[in-house]
Amino acid sequence: MFSTLAIVITLLLLMFFAYRGYSVLILAPIMATLAVLLSGDFLSTIPAYTDVFMGALSGFLLKFFPIFLLGALFGRLMADSGAATAIANTVVEKLGASKAILAVILVCAILTYGGVSLFVVAFAIYPIAKDLFRAADIPKRLIPAAIALGSFTFTMTALPGTPAIQNAIPIPYYNTNVFAAPILGIIGGTIMFVCGWMWLQSRARKANAAGEGYGQHDEEDVGGVGATAKEAEVLNTHHTSFTIAMIPLVLVIGLNALLTYVIFPSIDFSSLQTQFPDLNVAGSLGLWSIIISLVVACVVLILLRIGHWNNLQKTINRGTYDSMLPIFNTASEVGYGAVIASLAGFLIIRDSILNLNPDNPLISEAVAMTTLAGITGSSSGGLSIALSTLGEDYLRMAVNAGIDPELMHRVAVMAAGGLDTLPHSGAVITLLAICGLTHKQSYLNLAMVTMVIPLVAVVAVIILGTMFGSF
Repeated sequence: MFSTLAIVITLLLLMFFAYRGYSVLILAPIMATLAVLLSGDFLSTIPAYTDVFMGALSGFLLKFFPIFLLGALFGRLMADSGAATAIANTVVEKLGASKAILAVILVCAILTYGGVSLFVVAFAIYPIAKDLFRAADIPKRLIPAAIALGSFTFTMTALPGTPAIQNAIPIPYYNTNVFAAPILGIIGGTIMFVCGWMWLQSRARKANAAGEGYGQHDEEDVGGVGATAKEAEVLNTHHTSFTIAMIPLVLVIGLNALLTYVIFPSIDFSSLQTQFPDLNVAGSLGLWSIIISLVVACVVLILLRIGHWNNLQKTINRGTYDSMLPIFNTASEVGYGAVIASLAGFLIIRDSILNLNPDNPLISEAVAMTTLAGITGSSSGGLSIALSTLGEDYLRMAVNAGIDPELMHRVAVMAAGGLDTLPHSGAVITLLAICGLTHKQSYLNLAMVTMVIPLVAVVAVIILGTMFGSF
């Protein structure tokens, strides 16, 4: 009982202090240690940190560091080359200011589906979005929701092949790949996109009927978080054609698919198994395809803009540094989850979750993923904690129930993208800061398109998957 109570207390404290802006890097080990102390196991406090916490943290880094690093680098290259701005400007020109909401959603979707970091997208697109919304006289308070819909939802968790880290995390646990359950993913993604867009359009019409326009806002900088209007202006001075800008994005998805479905299946990896006896080839192929795709895309992007970089060394260094905080934040949350899983009280919580619906582990999995994502304020953090502690159980339950692991993969990722945007979420706090808005002004609409509607999509995918299997 004390152990279970300790877990609940530390989870609540983690949410509270994360919302207050304290770094997960220091919060996670403190809360893990506190959980052990409150459980009454004083002797295990130091080993719980040095062995369990750090062991899980390093294990996560071992698996996913290349993807975080290459993803951040690719995003920075896209931004500094002007490719992100070229894509944004082309979409805006085609749709016009009258379709400002749709334009912002589509630009963010194209960039994030192509592998650009959602934070890079937010910084690059906000200056364009505010001009569009002002021209169309749409309330500025809807900008965060439009950016979030295009960046945090269907391109992050649902669409097959997305190189988002959330879509990569289940691979070694389920021996799947980023194209898992492709049609169901497209159906879920379509629900998120269409319903989210319709919601924002209805809010804009209601505001227009009430006589509410863009509003009066102090917009001297881009939001005060790592970027200024001057930096945004520099990005807009690059002259990159839309065709050139799209090549790296197409490469990320296309090469990934080619490796997954054509090249890797034709290769005999038995010699690798002899050389690396502990290697799980099936669980690694999906990660290898993402890594190779991102490396090739980065190299191609650099070569396409050779001679036109303002400071390529600075861009590469900045992209490298951009990866550090996200991966260590997520790895620290995984370390916290590992310590929690080692406590006696976790057995009660685990059994309660696993027994929610023994005949359909998809329901239990969805609840576990979205709950932990909500607690940590991070879809990748919640997904990592849940799979590192319950992944083997869910795979066993899926096999026993005759459920394709690809379906488990897709439901897990989509569910993690549900409650991950509660008010204390770092992504939400950063996005609002970039836009210069508050929770009071924008959070309701943001929550609708990033939590309520995505959870409806998860339910739809679970129902279809239960009825017809993975497809």
